[in-house]
Amino acid sequence: MYAIVDIETTGGHASGNGITEVAICIHDGNEIVKRYQTLVNPGREIPIYIQALTGINNEMVENAPYFKTVAHEIFELLHNKIFVAHNVNFDYSFLKYHLATAGYDLQCNKLCTVRLSRKIIPGLISYSLGKLCSHLSIPNEARHRAAGDAQATATLFELLLQSDTNKHIAQALKQKSKEQVLPANLPKSDIDSLPYTAGVYYFHDHKGKVIYVGKAVNIKKRVCSHFTGNNSGYQRQEFMRNIHRITFQECGNELMAFIQETIEIKRLWPAYNRSQKNLDFAFGLYSYEDQRGYIRLAVDKRRKYSTPVHTCGSMVEGRNLLLELIEQFDLCPKLCFIQKNDQVCTGNNGLNCACEGHEPADEYNAKVQAAINQLKHALPTFAIRDVGRNDEEHSCILIEEGRFYGMGYVSHYFDTDNIQQLKNTLTPYPGNDYMRNLVISYAERYPHKKVMFGANAMAL
Repeated sequence: MYAIVDIETTGGHASGNGITEVAICIHDGNEIVKRYQTLVNPGREIPIYIQALTGINNEMVENAPYFKTVAHEIFELLHNKIFVAHNVNFDYSFLKYHLATAGYDLQCNKLCTVRLSRKIIPGLISYSLGKLCSHLSIPNEARHRAAGDAQATATLFELLLQSDTNKHIAQALKQKSKEQVLPANLPKSDIDSLPYTAGVYYFHDHKGKVIYVGKAVNIKKRVCSHFTGNNSGYQRQEFMRNIHRITFQECGNELMAFIQETIEIKRLWPAYNRSQKNLDFAFGLYSYEDQRGYIRLAVDKRRKYSTPVHTCGSMVEGRNLLLELIEQFDLCPKLCFIQKNDQVCTGNNGLNCACEGHEPADEYNAKVQAAINQLKHALPTFAIRDVGRNDEEHSCILIEEGRFYGMGYVSHYFDTDNIQQLKNTLTPYPGNDYMRNLVISYAERYPHKKVMFGANAMAL
Protein backbone atom coordinates (compact mmCIF):
# COMPACT_ATOMS: atom_id res chain seq x y z
CA MET A 1 0.00 0.00 0.00
CA TYR A 2 1.11 3.51 -0.82
CA ALA A 3 0.47 6.70 1.13
CA ILE A 4 0.63 9.56 -1.36
CA VAL A 5 1.21 12.72 0.62
CA ASP A 6 1.27 16.47 0.21
CA ILE A 7 1.56 19.11 2.91
CA GLU A 8 1.54 22.88 3.12
CA THR A 9 3.80 24.62 5.62
CA THR A 10 4.82 28.01 6.97
CA GLY A 11 8.37 27.67 5.60
CA GLY A 12 11.07 25.47 4.11
CA HIS A 13 12.46 23.50 7.07
CA ALA A 14 10.69 21.39 9.65
CA SER A 15 12.48 22.38 12.84
CA GLY A 16 11.57 26.05 12.49
CA ASN A 17 8.16 25.89 10.80
CA GLY A 18 4.70 24.46 11.23
CA ILE A 19 2.33 22.49 9.02
CA THR A 20 -0.84 24.23 7.80
CA GLU A 21 -2.45 21.43 5.80
CA VAL A 22 -2.05 17.68 5.29
CA ALA A 23 -3.55 15.51 2.54
CA ILE A 24 -3.03 11.74 2.20
CA CYS A 25 -4.27 9.43 -0.53
CA ILE A 26 -4.04 5.73 0.33
CA HIS A 27 -3.41 3.86 -2.92
CA ASP A 28 -3.43 0.08 -3.41
CA GLY A 29 -1.45 0.16 -6.65
CA ASN A 30 -4.56 0.33 -8.79
CA GLU A 31 -6.64 3.12 -7.31
CA ILE A 32 -7.12 5.40 -4.34
CA VAL A 33 -8.96 3.53 -1.57
CA LYS A 34 -9.01 6.27 1.08
CA ARG A 35 -8.54 10.03 1.30
CA TYR A 36 -7.61 12.19 4.26
CA GLN A 37 -7.31 15.97 4.42
CA THR A 38 -7.19 18.51 7.22
CA LEU A 39 -6.12 22.06 7.86
CA VAL A 40 -3.70 22.38 10.78
CA ASN A 41 -3.13 25.27 13.16
CA PRO A 42 0.65 25.78 12.92
CA GLY A 43 0.81 27.68 16.20
CA ARG A 44 2.46 30.67 14.53
CA GLU A 45 1.77 33.38 11.97
CA ILE A 46 1.72 32.31 8.33
CA PRO A 47 4.08 34.56 6.30
CA ILE A 48 2.37 36.79 3.74
CA TYR A 49 4.20 35.21 0.80
CA ILE A 50 3.08 31.73 1.93
CA GLN A 51 -0.51 32.98 2.20
CA ALA A 52 -0.23 34.32 -1.34
CA LEU A 53 1.17 31.01 -2.62
CA THR A 54 -1.24 28.59 -0.92
CA GLY A 55 -4.28 30.74 -0.23
CA ILE A 56 -4.20 29.54 3.38
CA ASN A 57 -4.35 32.48 5.79
CA ASN A 58 -4.31 32.84 9.55
CA GLU A 59 -8.12 33.09 9.81
CA MET A 60 -8.57 29.76 7.99
CA VAL A 61 -6.42 27.83 10.48
CA GLU A 62 -7.46 29.72 13.61
CA ASN A 63 -9.97 27.03 14.62
CA ALA A 64 -8.18 24.11 12.94
CA PRO A 65 -6.69 21.36 15.15
CA TYR A 66 -3.06 21.55 16.27
CA PHE A 67 -0.83 18.87 14.79
CA LYS A 68 -0.55 16.93 18.05
CA THR A 69 -4.36 16.51 17.99
CA VAL A 70 -4.32 14.76 14.60
CA ALA A 71 -0.88 13.12 14.95
CA HIS A 72 -2.24 9.70 15.91
CA GLU A 73 -4.61 9.56 12.93
CA ILE A 74 -1.86 10.68 10.51
CA PHE A 75 0.60 8.16 11.95
CA GLU A 76 -1.91 5.31 11.54
CA LEU A 77 -2.44 6.28 7.91
CA LEU A 78 1.29 6.38 7.16
CA HIS A 79 2.50 3.48 9.30
CA ASN A 80 3.55 0.40 7.28
CA LYS A 81 2.88 2.21 4.00
CA ILE A 82 5.25 3.29 1.26
CA PHE A 83 5.51 7.06 1.60
CA VAL A 84 5.13 8.74 -1.83
CA ALA A 85 5.48 12.45 -2.52
CA HIS A 86 6.79 14.90 -5.08
CA ASN A 87 10.20 15.77 -3.61
CA VAL A 88 9.58 13.18 -0.92
CA ASN A 89 12.31 14.22 1.49
CA PHE A 90 10.63 17.59 2.09
CA ASP A 91 7.22 16.16 3.08
CA TYR A 92 8.76 13.22 4.91
CA SER A 93 11.13 15.40 6.97
CA PHE A 94 8.25 17.63 8.11
CA LEU A 95 5.91 14.79 9.08
CA LYS A 96 8.67 12.75 10.72
CA TYR A 97 9.79 15.76 12.77
CA HIS A 98 6.32 16.83 13.91
CA LEU A 99 5.21 13.25 14.57
CA ALA A 100 8.33 12.80 16.71
CA THR A 101 7.43 15.89 18.77
CA ALA A 102 4.01 14.26 19.34
CA GLY A 103 5.63 10.97 20.43
CA TYR A 104 5.45 8.92 17.20
CA ASP A 105 8.41 7.41 15.35
CA LEU A 106 7.72 7.38 11.62
CA GLN A 107 9.76 4.83 9.67
CA CYS A 108 8.70 4.31 6.04
CA ASN A 109 10.16 3.30 2.73
CA LYS A 110 9.99 6.31 0.43
CA LEU A 111 9.37 6.96 -3.26
CA CYS A 112 9.98 10.31 -4.90
CA THR A 113 7.87 11.08 -7.96
CA VAL A 114 10.43 13.68 -9.06
CA ARG A 115 13.19 11.06 -9.27
CA LEU A 116 10.89 8.43 -10.76
CA SER A 117 9.60 10.87 -13.40
CA ARG A 118 13.16 11.70 -14.48
CA LYS A 119 13.77 7.99 -15.13
CA ILE A 120 10.43 6.85 -16.53
CA ILE A 121 9.66 10.02 -18.53
CA PRO A 122 13.13 11.31 -19.49
CA GLY A 123 13.93 14.38 -21.54
CA LEU A 124 11.60 16.99 -20.05
CA ILE A 125 12.85 20.51 -19.34
CA SER A 126 11.26 20.64 -15.88
CA TYR A 127 9.99 18.03 -13.43
CA SER A 128 8.06 20.35 -11.15
CA LEU A 129 4.58 19.06 -10.36
CA GLY A 130 2.94 21.90 -12.26
CA LYS A 131 4.99 21.33 -15.43
CA LEU A 132 4.46 17.55 -15.28
CA CYS A 133 0.70 18.01 -14.87
CA SER A 134 0.68 20.34 -17.88
CA HIS A 135 2.78 17.96 -20.00
CA LEU A 136 0.73 14.88 -19.07
CA SER A 137 -2.68 16.63 -19.04
CA ILE A 138 -3.23 15.88 -15.36
CA PRO A 139 -5.95 18.16 -13.94
CA ASN A 140 -5.27 20.04 -10.71
CA GLU A 141 -8.00 22.43 -9.63
CA ALA A 142 -6.30 23.32 -6.36
CA ARG A 143 -2.61 23.97 -7.09
CA HIS A 144 -0.49 24.59 -3.96
CA ARG A 145 -3.20 23.15 -1.74
CA ALA A 146 -2.51 19.80 -0.12
CA ALA A 147 -5.60 17.96 -1.39
CA GLY A 148 -5.18 19.19 -4.97
CA ASP A 149 -1.46 18.42 -5.12
CA ALA A 150 -1.88 15.02 -3.43
CA GLN A 151 -4.55 14.03 -5.96
CA ALA A 152 -2.35 15.22 -8.87
CA THR A 153 0.63 13.31 -7.44
CA ALA A 154 -1.54 10.20 -7.12
CA THR A 155 -2.59 10.49 -10.77
CA LEU A 156 1.05 11.01 -11.78
CA PHE A 157 2.08 7.99 -9.72
CA GLU A 158 -0.54 5.82 -11.45
CA LEU A 159 0.90 6.85 -14.84
CA LEU A 160 4.41 6.06 -13.62
CA LEU A 161 3.28 2.63 -12.41
CA GLN A 162 1.75 1.91 -15.83
CA SER A 163 4.78 3.19 -17.78
CA ASP A 164 7.50 1.63 -15.65
CA THR A 165 8.59 -1.05 -18.12
CA ASN A 166 12.15 -1.05 -16.76
CA LYS A 167 10.95 -1.60 -13.17
CA HIS A 168 12.52 1.52 -11.73
CA ILE A 169 9.94 1.59 -8.91
CA ALA A 170 10.70 -1.95 -7.82
CA GLN A 171 14.41 -1.18 -7.97
CA ALA A 172 13.95 1.93 -5.80
CA LEU A 173 12.07 -0.12 -3.19
CA LYS A 174 14.75 -2.75 -2.81
CA GLN A 175 16.06 -2.82 0.74
CA LYS A 176 19.63 -2.01 -0.30
CA SER A 177 18.60 0.88 -2.54
CA LYS A 178 19.59 4.22 -1.06
CA GLU A 179 18.24 6.23 -3.96
CA GLN A 180 15.30 7.76 -2.10
CA VAL A 181 17.60 9.51 0.36
CA LEU A 182 19.31 11.36 -2.50
CA PRO A 183 18.40 14.98 -3.28
CA ALA A 184 15.40 15.08 -5.58
CA ASN A 185 17.26 16.79 -8.43
CA LEU A 186 20.43 14.68 -8.32
CA PRO A 187 20.72 11.87 -10.91
CA LYS A 188 21.68 8.55 -9.38
CA SER A 189 24.15 8.13 -12.23
CA ASP A 190 26.28 10.86 -10.64
CA ILE A 191 26.53 8.75 -7.49
CA ASP A 192 27.22 5.58 -9.47
CA SER A 193 30.14 7.26 -11.24
CA LEU A 194 31.95 8.25 -8.03
CA PRO A 195 35.19 6.37 -7.29
CA TYR A 196 36.25 4.79 -3.99
CA THR A 197 39.51 6.77 -4.01
CA ALA A 198 40.89 9.88 -2.34
CA GLY A 199 40.02 13.19 -3.93
CA VAL A 200 37.83 16.27 -4.05
CA TYR A 201 34.14 16.40 -4.96
CA TYR A 202 31.94 19.30 -6.11
CA PHE A 203 28.20 19.86 -5.64
CA HIS A 204 26.65 21.99 -8.42
CA ASP A 205 23.34 23.88 -8.53
CA HIS A 206 20.86 23.94 -11.43
CA LYS A 207 23.06 26.43 -13.32
CA GLY A 208 26.18 24.32 -12.89
CA LYS A 209 27.72 26.64 -10.31
CA VAL A 210 29.75 24.93 -7.58
CA ILE A 211 27.98 25.41 -4.24
CA TYR A 212 30.10 23.07 -2.10
CA VAL A 213 33.56 21.51 -2.25
CA GLY A 214 34.62 18.61 -0.06
CA LYS A 215 37.59 16.30 0.34
CA ALA A 216 37.60 12.60 1.08
CA VAL A 217 39.77 9.55 1.52
CA ASN A 218 36.91 7.64 -0.14
CA ILE A 219 34.93 9.99 -2.41
CA LYS A 220 31.86 7.77 -2.86
CA LYS A 221 31.51 6.93 0.82
CA ARG A 222 31.92 10.55 1.90
CA VAL A 223 29.46 11.94 -0.66
CA CYS A 224 26.78 9.40 0.33
CA SER A 225 27.23 10.33 3.98
CA HIS A 226 25.90 13.81 3.16
CA PHE A 227 22.50 12.30 2.37
CA THR A 228 22.00 10.07 5.42
CA GLY A 229 19.78 11.05 8.34
CA ASN A 230 16.75 13.29 8.42
CA ASN A 231 18.15 16.59 9.64
CA SER A 232 15.21 18.99 9.51
CA GLY A 233 17.22 22.22 9.79
CA TYR A 234 16.87 25.01 7.26
CA GLN A 235 20.48 24.89 6.05
CA ARG A 236 20.42 21.17 5.26
CA GLN A 237 17.01 21.27 3.57
CA GLU A 238 18.05 24.22 1.39
CA PHE A 239 21.37 22.53 0.65
CA MET A 240 19.68 19.31 -0.50
CA ARG A 241 17.24 21.16 -2.76
CA ASN A 242 20.06 22.95 -4.55
CA ILE A 243 22.18 19.89 -5.43
CA HIS A 244 21.66 19.03 -9.11
CA ARG A 245 24.98 17.49 -10.09
CA ILE A 246 28.19 16.06 -8.60
CA THR A 247 31.65 16.06 -10.18
CA PHE A 248 34.96 14.98 -8.71
CA GLN A 249 38.73 15.13 -9.05
CA GLU A 250 40.82 12.17 -7.96
CA CYS A 251 43.96 12.83 -5.90
CA GLY A 252 46.86 10.56 -5.13
CA ASN A 253 46.32 10.50 -1.37
CA GLU A 254 44.65 12.15 1.59
CA LEU A 255 47.12 15.05 1.89
CA MET A 256 46.70 16.00 -1.78
CA ALA A 257 42.91 15.93 -1.30
CA PHE A 258 43.09 18.18 1.78
CA ILE A 259 45.20 20.75 -0.03
CA GLN A 260 43.18 20.58 -3.27
CA GLU A 261 40.00 21.21 -1.28
CA THR A 262 41.53 24.35 0.24
CA ILE A 263 42.71 25.57 -3.17
CA GLU A 264 39.27 25.05 -4.69
CA ILE A 265 37.43 26.76 -1.84
CA LYS A 266 39.68 29.79 -2.25
CA ARG A 267 39.19 29.71 -6.03
CA LEU A 268 35.44 29.06 -6.19
CA TRP A 269 34.21 30.49 -2.85
CA PRO A 270 31.22 28.06 -2.69
CA ALA A 271 28.12 29.26 -0.87
CA TYR A 272 27.86 26.30 1.52
CA ASN A 273 31.51 26.04 2.56
CA ARG A 274 31.48 27.83 5.89
CA SER A 275 35.00 26.91 6.97
CA GLN A 276 38.41 27.32 5.29
CA LYS A 277 37.55 30.73 3.83
CA ASN A 278 39.80 32.62 6.25
CA LEU A 279 42.54 30.28 7.36
CA ASP A 280 45.60 32.52 7.00
CA PHE A 281 47.35 33.77 10.10
CA ALA A 282 45.87 37.14 11.00
CA PHE A 283 49.14 39.08 11.40
CA GLY A 284 52.43 39.43 9.59
CA LEU A 285 55.90 40.92 10.07
CA TYR A 286 56.44 43.48 7.31
CA SER A 287 59.50 45.42 6.15
CA TYR A 288 59.63 48.70 4.26
CA GLU A 289 62.08 51.53 3.65
CA ASP A 290 61.25 54.91 5.16
CA GLN A 291 61.98 58.33 3.63
CA ARG A 292 65.43 58.46 5.22
CA GLY A 293 66.41 55.10 3.67
CA TYR A 294 66.15 52.98 6.83
CA ILE A 295 64.47 49.57 6.59
CA ARG A 296 61.76 49.37 9.21
CA LEU A 297 60.09 46.27 10.65
CA ALA A 298 56.49 46.27 11.85
CA VAL A 299 53.84 43.78 12.93
CA ASP A 300 50.46 44.51 11.37
CA LYS A 301 47.24 42.81 10.33
CA ARG A 302 47.46 40.75 7.15
CA ARG A 303 46.06 42.54 4.15
CA LYS A 304 45.07 41.27 0.74
CA TYR A 305 47.92 41.16 -1.79
CA SER A 306 50.52 41.96 0.90
CA THR A 307 53.52 39.69 1.38
CA PRO A 308 54.85 39.61 4.94
CA VAL A 309 58.39 38.58 5.84
CA HIS A 310 56.92 36.23 8.41
CA THR A 311 53.37 35.29 9.49
CA CYS A 312 52.12 35.45 13.05
CA GLY A 313 49.07 34.08 14.80
CA SER A 314 48.61 37.19 16.94
CA MET A 315 49.98 40.67 17.60
CA VAL A 316 51.61 39.35 20.79
CA GLU A 317 53.42 36.60 18.89
CA GLY A 318 54.70 39.14 16.37
CA ARG A 319 55.82 41.56 19.07
CA ASN A 320 57.74 38.81 20.90
CA LEU A 321 59.45 37.86 17.64
CA LEU A 322 60.46 41.47 17.06
CA LEU A 323 61.86 41.74 20.60
CA GLU A 324 64.06 38.69 19.93
CA LEU A 325 65.34 40.17 16.65
CA ILE A 326 66.03 43.54 18.29
CA GLU A 327 68.13 41.90 20.98
CA GLN A 328 69.93 39.46 18.69
CA PHE A 329 70.75 41.87 15.84
CA ASP A 330 70.98 45.13 17.79
CA LEU A 331 68.03 46.70 15.97
CA CYS A 332 66.40 49.99 16.90
CA PRO A 333 63.18 49.50 18.94
CA LYS A 334 61.80 52.78 17.60
CA LEU A 335 62.35 51.78 13.98
CA CYS A 336 60.61 48.48 14.83
CA PHE A 337 57.66 50.31 16.45
CA ILE A 338 58.30 48.65 19.79
CA GLN A 339 59.16 51.93 21.52
CA LYS A 340 56.61 54.56 20.57
CA ASN A 341 57.26 57.39 23.05
CA ASP A 342 59.37 60.52 22.62
CA GLN A 343 61.98 59.52 25.18
CA VAL A 344 65.58 58.56 24.43
CA CYS A 345 65.76 55.33 22.40
CA THR A 346 66.46 52.33 24.59
CA GLY A 347 68.50 50.67 21.85
CA ASN A 348 72.29 50.75 22.36
CA ASN A 349 71.58 52.77 25.53
CA GLY A 350 70.69 55.66 23.25
CA LEU A 351 74.16 55.76 21.68
CA ASN A 352 74.68 55.74 17.91
CA CYS A 353 71.00 54.90 17.45
CA ALA A 354 69.62 54.67 13.92
CA CYS A 355 66.40 56.50 14.81
CA GLU A 356 68.48 59.59 15.59
CA GLY A 357 70.51 59.19 12.41
CA HIS A 358 73.70 58.35 14.29
CA GLU A 359 74.01 54.95 12.60
CA PRO A 360 74.27 55.15 8.79
CA ALA A 361 71.33 53.63 6.91
CA ASP A 362 73.47 51.13 4.97
CA GLU A 363 75.02 49.77 8.19
CA TYR A 364 71.67 49.53 9.96
CA ASN A 365 69.93 48.00 6.92
CA ALA A 366 72.60 45.28 6.76
CA LYS A 367 71.61 44.23 10.29
CA VAL A 368 67.92 44.25 9.38
CA GLN A 369 68.59 42.18 6.26
CA ALA A 370 70.59 39.69 8.36
CA ALA A 371 67.59 39.35 10.69
CA ILE A 372 65.24 38.80 7.73
CA ASN A 373 67.61 36.25 6.19
CA GLN A 374 67.73 34.32 9.44
CA LEU A 375 63.93 34.15 9.51
CA LYS A 376 63.87 32.87 5.94
CA HIS A 377 66.64 30.33 6.49
CA ALA A 378 64.89 29.07 9.59
CA LEU A 379 61.88 28.23 7.44
CA PRO A 380 62.02 24.78 5.85
CA THR A 381 62.43 23.91 2.18
CA PHE A 382 61.45 20.35 1.34
CA ALA A 383 59.14 18.19 -0.75
CA ILE A 384 56.73 15.41 0.13
CA ARG A 385 56.89 12.53 -2.34
CA ASP A 386 54.03 10.07 -1.93
CA VAL A 387 51.78 7.67 -3.83
CA GLY A 388 50.02 9.00 -6.92
CA ARG A 389 46.71 8.34 -8.64
CA ASN A 390 48.07 5.19 -10.27
CA ASP A 391 51.10 2.91 -10.25
CA GLU A 392 52.91 4.99 -12.86
CA GLU A 393 53.32 8.18 -10.85
CA HIS A 394 54.12 9.79 -7.51
CA SER A 395 52.45 12.82 -5.98
CA CYS A 396 54.73 15.68 -4.99
CA ILE A 397 54.20 18.78 -2.82
CA LEU A 398 56.83 21.50 -2.40
CA ILE A 399 57.39 23.82 0.56
CA GLU A 400 59.91 26.56 -0.24
CA GLU A 401 61.31 28.69 2.58
CA GLY A 402 58.31 27.86 4.73
CA ARG A 403 55.74 28.71 2.07
CA PHE A 404 53.54 26.37 0.09
CA TYR A 405 54.81 26.53 -3.51
CA GLY A 406 52.66 24.03 -5.37
CA MET A 407 52.01 20.38 -6.12
CA GLY A 408 51.53 17.89 -8.90
CA TYR A 409 52.41 14.42 -10.13
CA VAL A 410 55.75 13.13 -11.37
CA SER A 411 57.03 9.92 -12.90
CA HIS A 412 58.58 7.27 -10.68
CA TYR A 413 61.86 8.08 -12.42
CA PHE A 414 61.76 11.83 -11.88
CA ASP A 415 64.75 13.19 -9.91
CA THR A 416 63.05 15.22 -7.16
CA ASP A 417 66.28 16.36 -5.47
CA ASN A 418 66.74 19.10 -8.08
CA ILE A 419 64.48 21.85 -6.79
CA GLN A 420 64.50 23.95 -9.96
CA GLN A 421 63.50 21.00 -12.15
CA LEU A 422 60.83 20.10 -9.63
CA LYS A 423 59.41 23.64 -9.64
CA ASN A 424 59.22 23.53 -13.44
CA THR A 425 57.16 20.34 -13.19
CA LEU A 426 54.75 21.24 -10.39
CA THR A 427 51.75 23.53 -10.66
CA PRO A 428 52.21 26.61 -8.43
CA TYR A 429 49.23 27.63 -6.29
CA PRO A 430 48.54 30.52 -3.93
CA GLY A 431 49.33 29.10 -0.51
CA ASN A 432 48.20 29.92 2.99
CA ASP A 433 49.23 29.07 6.51
CA TYR A 434 46.71 26.24 6.78
CA MET A 435 48.14 24.48 3.73
CA ARG A 436 51.72 24.99 4.90
CA ASN A 437 50.94 23.62 8.35
CA LEU A 438 49.16 20.60 6.85
CA VAL A 439 52.28 19.69 4.87
CA ILE A 440 54.71 20.33 7.74
CA SER A 441 52.56 18.26 10.10
CA TYR A 442 52.38 15.46 7.52
CA ALA A 443 56.18 15.53 7.12
CA GLU A 444 56.59 15.16 10.88
CA ARG A 445 54.28 12.13 10.88
CA TYR A 446 55.89 10.51 7.82
CA PRO A 447 59.56 11.63 7.74
CA HIS A 448 60.45 8.90 5.24
CA LYS A 449 58.33 10.70 2.61
CA LYS A 450 60.24 13.96 3.05
CA VAL A 451 62.77 15.01 0.39
CA MET A 452 65.41 17.57 1.36
CA PHE A 453 67.51 19.64 -1.05
CA GLY A 454 71.21 20.49 -1.35
CA ALA A 455 73.77 18.75 0.83
CA ASN A 456 71.11 16.91 2.78
CA ALA A 457 69.23 15.74 -0.31
CA MET A 458 67.77 12.29 -0.33
CA ALA A 459 65.26 10.50 -2.49
CA LEU A 460 62.72 7.83 -1.80
